[in-house]
Amino acid sequence: MYLCISGFLPDSAEDDSLKFELDLNASFNDQIVKLLGHKSLNEMASGEWLLTTEEVQQIALLINQPIPSNLDLFIGVEA
Repeated sequence: MYLCISGFLPDSAEDDSLKFELDLNASFNDQIVKLLGHKSLNEMASGEWLLTTEEVQQIALLINQPIPSNLDLFIGVEA
């Protein structure tokens, strides 16, 4: 299992299509789960979680990759 970040336009009444998707390397799972305050990856698998601007910045630093800040970003577990 691994984490995936999905991005959508804010207030997407007219366009709710996926604008950004990033599959995170599974080696970051434990660090990201802890960063987000969850107990386990299995606990996170219950849904998708809206990320705050601060969480997005922390994840981007951790994975050393830019993540857009102009979208509503969600993180969830993929099998």
